[in-house]
Amino acid sequence: MANSDSSGIINHDGIVLRKDYNTVSVSIISSSACSGCHAEAGCIMSGKEEKIIDVQGRYDVKPGDKVTILMKQSMGYAALFLGYILPGIAVIAVLIIMNSLKAPELISGLISLTILIPYYSILYFFRERIGKKFTFTLKV
Repeated sequence: MANSDSSGIINHDGIVLRKDYNTVSVSIISSSACSGCHAEAGCIMSGKEEKIIDVQGRYDVKPGDKVTILMKQSMGYAALFLGYILPGIAVIAVLIIMNSLKAPELISGLISLTILIPYYSILYFFRERIGKKFTFTLKV
């Protein structure tokens, strides 16, 4: 379960899958916002997904241990900005530019959506560099 406290830290409970010399792999269950609803079992909107998070550092844990992953809330906002807000702004900006150039609506819409291909390709190629800025820590 993910929580956020007043200190600006996001924490998520997980289970250690494996431990290497300087990395701990932790499995967390990411659930939708409606996962606490009494009708969750019959609802097609609810969903749970297992994610594997690699935490850098040396920790005294072993596979099967229950741990808490910690991340600064500001890093969550940065991920939100890179993943959703900036590409949304790019799509709207290209759409406005294309409309000001009197391009047909269909062409304007298609070109504004295709701007996402190079954007997400750039994110993909720089994923390791970007990923170094998103650091996690463990609380045993």
